[in-house]
Amino acid sequence: MKNLFFIVVVFSLFTFSSLYACTTMIITKGASKDGSMFVAHSDDSEMFDNRLVLVPAKDYKSGSMRAVYYDPAALGNRAKFNANVLRRYVGKDRNSIYDDASQPQSIPLGFIPQVAHTYAYFEGNYGMMNEHQLMFGEATNGTKITAEPEPNKLIFYSAELTRVALERTKTAQEAIELIGYLIETYGYYGTGETLPVADKNEAWVIEMAPSPEKKGGLWVAKRVPDGEVFVAANEFRIREIDRNSPDMMYSKNLHKIAQEYGWWNPKDGKLDWLRTVSEGEYSHPYYSLRRVWRVQDKLAPSKKLSPWVKDGFTKEYPFSIKPDKKLDVRDIANLYRDYYQGTEFDQSKGITAGPFGNPYRYPGPMDAGNDTGDPNAKLKGAWERPLSIYRSGYSFVLQARSWLPDPIGGIVWFGPDEPMSTVLTPFYVGIESIPKSYYTGLSDKFNQKSAWWAFNFVANWAGLKYSYIIKDIKQKQQELESQAFKGVKLTDKKALALYKKVQKKRKNYLQNIPTIKQIK
Repeated sequence: MKNLFFIVVVFSLFTFSSLYACTTMIITKGASKDGSMFVAHSDDSEMFDNRLVLVPAKDYKSGSMRAVYYDPAALGNRAKFNANVLRRYVGKDRNSIYDDASQPQSIPLGFIPQVAHTYAYFEGNYGMMNEHQLMFGEATNGTKITAEPEPNKLIFYSAELTRVALERTKTAQEAIELIGYLIETYGYYGTGETLPVADKNEAWVIEMAPSPEKKGGLWVAKRVPDGEVFVAANEFRIREIDRNSPDMMYSKNLHKIAQEYGWWNPKDGKLDWLRTVSEGEYSHPYYSLRRVWRVQDKLAPSKKLSPWVKDGFTKEYPFSIKPDKKLDVRDIANLYRDYYQGTEFDQSKGITAGPFGNPYRYPGPMDAGNDTGDPNAKLKGAWERPLSIYRSGYSFVLQARSWLPDPIGGIVWFGPDEPMSTVLTPFYVGIESIPKSYYTGLSDKFNQKSAWWAFNFVANWAGLKYSYIIKDIKQKQQELESQAFKGVKLTDKKALALYKKVQKKRKNYLQNIPTIKQIK
């Protein structure tokens, strides 16, 4: 089975840094068909914790402190913090789902002052979307240095930063300002990170890296122009920093530190963020840029972008791009279901696809790892890295709609396991609980009550005779998602009418939106 084989391969042949690698996007209001703002993400590490969890809003007494925990998503297992990639957190601080007395309790790295009230939000291995339609995506990047967590000194990684921001802020700019403050005040550890962050009206990208000073951290943020689409795939996407631009924010000591450590010379012009803090592309040549090319080429074929570039520091692929046609949820989902069909890189073609056009490619000892800019990296070869990869733990499309009240306007379209064979299911941000199957089951033990294991099982079977089985999967996928789209339109109208009348009825109705099982 796919999972059993994957366990052996990952832990014997694959470095952690190349394992945890994702693709993330922003589709701005002007680039969507109905004026929605979208953030999308694929969490491409199926041996992590793939549960969807809704963290409720809470009130706290004056003087309370918020614990900040080590994130296994950053650098893998750390026994001294009772941290395990199979369980993102164990304790009582977030949701009773995480309260497991049979497991070692997560140990905090430090504490920050708590606020009087925190907002409800959805989370996976990173924060997703809160009750005010603020939303995040994520992609891991290589950096010149990697910092270990240090209690009370370097206590934040991007995952906890997204959670704190979702707990405390309503807009993208507020979130960036808070994240920047937390990095500079409490320190940042781990790898480089790209976080798309958007609210119902505005979209930004914030990128961060550990500081060579071994305290604080470095970060930069850039606004995504309305009408355009942003994509990141494990390589920093922000380049030159314009100190006078209202569309950029950055850490106050970035230029000073970069100059002191020889990463940037003012004589060379504006600071190039990608060149300053990283070695370039992630894992192996085209591991990152091939996906960026694929998304931008599919969205704007009129630009005739080439899949071949000089190096990982190319500027051939712009920060964001205006699509030839506007997008909706299904269009975005289909981007994540791509493995280069119809191109010279099509993974369903050639001898490696076998007799049944199987696009799955398992990593082996010859696959490259680390950053391509590393002069010591042994780049012996690698498979193409597609958007839809067999080892994806889950994917989602977050939708914010400014013309509706927040509880109705925000939707988390969530799909367990790999994008190609999953079904996106809608969850309104106004609900107070989600179906148990979506937060049941862990990836190290088969569970028939888990939605993730159900979709994983389907994907396993598809690999046996892919060209035949995938047709049946796609047919049922389209049928279920089409009914979900129709169900949302109906729910919107009824929920809005109830919203205007009685708040309690609104919550009760949203709580009973159609699930996949009910749709069938």
